[in-house]
Amino acid sequence: MDATRRSTTGSQAATLWDGVIIGGGAAGLSAGVVLARARFATLVVDGGEPRNGPADHMHGYLTRDGMAPKEFVAGGRSELDRYGGTLVRAGVVDARRTSDGTFELRLDDGSALRARSVLVATGLTDELPDVPGLAERWASTVHHCPHCHGYEVRGRDIAVLGNPATATTSAVSAHLAALMRRYSSSVTFCTNGIEVGAGERRRLAAYGVRLVDAHVTRVATPAGSAGGDAVAIELDTGGTVLCEAVFVAPRPVPHDAILTKLGAATDPVSGLVVVDSQGATDVPGLWAAGNVVNPRAQVVTAAGAGSTAAISMSGRLLDQELSAAVARAGLDGGGVH
Repeated sequence: MDATRRSTTGSQAATLWDGVIIGGGAAGLSAGVVLARARFATLVVDGGEPRNGPADHMHGYLTRDGMAPKEFVAGGRSELDRYGGTLVRAGVVDARRTSDGTFELRLDDGSALRARSVLVATGLTDELPDVPGLAERWASTVHHCPHCHGYEVRGRDIAVLGNPATATTSAVSAHLAALMRRYSSSVTFCTNGIEVGAGERRRLAAYGVRLVDAHVTRVATPAGSAGGDAVAIELDTGGTVLCEAVFVAPRPVPHDAILTKLGAATDPVSGLVVVDSQGATDVPGLWAAGNVVNPRAQVVTAAGAGSTAAISMSGRLLDQELSAAVARAGLDGGGVH
């Protein structure tokens, strides 16, 4: 219906958007395109800091393998615009659900938005162990996802740094050490303070993973190295592990402040905001998709989740309009409110 198309006049604050999407990565842009193609007034608010922004290439996305993340995002923005969606470069700093069931969002430039439904696709931050030199090499010689970057370093000398920050990062570190053995016959697991049980130690050793029980003090370029991919893992024992690629399990920190501000429930074990199979939270009209609720989601997974959420949003928006049409006609009707 023409009534649901985006306004081309007046301010954004005066527009009651059908759907506002917070976050312009794979999940957010996919959702934006779906809603815009369904002719809903769609606005994507993006702060411009995607999780995979530092990477040169992305992998595991059929027909898009090896594409630069920046190129992927640029293409998504172009498609959003083609179908009549709107993109604004800003961050959302506050939000509330009003008595009529709509949402009010406050942006970091002081402006405000109103929306019938909201999708949060703000991603997360990968919190690395506090090891000097590690963050500087992030997304170049230091990686976290074997499915995204393992194939590209196959056959090389690989070191896995343990991350004892939480029980989860400790377990993932050991799993990562084993998984990297699929890509190389030279894998060293620097435990870095993680307690590896005897059973797990036997499994890793039998699989060909070398374990080094020491704390990592620094990640550096080897002395006399001409640069390239050479990395030196310096240990508190005085030893050094030389490698060409480093993998680590970061602690994922979801950007879920808006979701919790709006009252979305979180899982007591994982701490993640809970969504159903369609990406809906327990707050009517509020959805979430991508890494903000699924830290393991790759680009292709996040895009699919965004599309699924947008289709669910479309159904709720349509039901609201059907109910409103019945009310205008003076007839009794139910529906979602």
